[in-house]
Amino acid sequence: MTDRIGRTIDYLRLSVTDLCNYRCLYCMSAEGVEKRSHAEILSIEEFAEIARAAVDCGVHKIRLTGGEPLVRRGVTELCRRLREFPELRELTLTTNGSLLPRLAVPLREAGVDRLNVSLDTLDPGKFEKITRLGTLAEVMDGLRAAEEAGFRRTKLNTVLIGGFNTDEIADFVALTRDRPLGVRFIELMPIGVCTDWPEERFVSADEVLRAVPALEPAGSDGVAALYRVPGYAGTVGLIRPMSHRFCAGCSRIRVTSDGRLKPCLHSAAEFPLRGLHGEALREAILRGVAAKPERHHLSEERRSGTGRCMNEIGG
Repeated sequence: MTDRIGRTIDYLRLSVTDLCNYRCLYCMSAEGVEKRSHAEILSIEEFAEIARAAVDCGVHKIRLTGGEPLVRRGVTELCRRLREFPELRELTLTTNGSLLPRLAVPLREAGVDRLNVSLDTLDPGKFEKITRLGTLAEVMDGLRAAEEAGFRRTKLNTVLIGGFNTDEIADFVALTRDRPLGVRFIELMPIGVCTDWPEERFVSADEVLRAVPALEPAGSDGVAALYRVPGYAGTVGLIRPMSHRFCAGCSRIRVTSDGRLKPCLHSAAEFPLRGLHGEALREAILRGVAAKPERHHLSEERRSGTGRCMNEIGG
């Protein structure tokens, strides 16, 4: 399917919960989020029905997100249902990694193709500070469990935060020396609880190139510009929502855990899908795609236009 300016939209990010077992500083408050009743959140059957309709409209890739998707009961059953769609080319999942020691094998058996693991620091003390509830050891255990379960081409998502982890850039790049990991540095965005953080926290992904001058261009992967240190097994990706808009090539839509389609992460526009079925559901998805804005305005306005925090939308 295409939007009004001709972009092909074939990628759905499905947020299965807004809950998380961490409380990352840039994502939510220390108190977390108010737990909603089961009636307010889509059931596994509703998620599967919406995903089926999206695939009918032309979606070929689905990523499960949250919050933390692995705290959602029934997530592996949902994966199995999605994997039954013959038109679906790729099923992926973004996680903080802490629950992978228990769930890596079931996820692999359910048909998940690849994982993205969020990891913002390699320092145990800093990790506990930024997540408030987690430990670095449990995430490293999760990465090992994923590898043992057969997951390959795992990507690490690292949000660049000035004054917090920019001194670790070279350490993250070093992780790609012997393993085919994709380490992706993502510019911090002014959304939710970090909207009013000091300006110095928001740094350009170009800091990575300054920190590791040996990096050489290696193509692209979706919205990430890829680099590689010659001879290294893995790659380094730079995702620049602030300094370099990639809206012209955006191929994604999002569905929140309460059943609303968001054509753009940074737009307030939402289209209710819950309670719709068959052709009515497909038409609502197409209306949402048609309303996808040409671009966001983060650079000019220095704040996201959405009224939700990241854990409510899915990263």
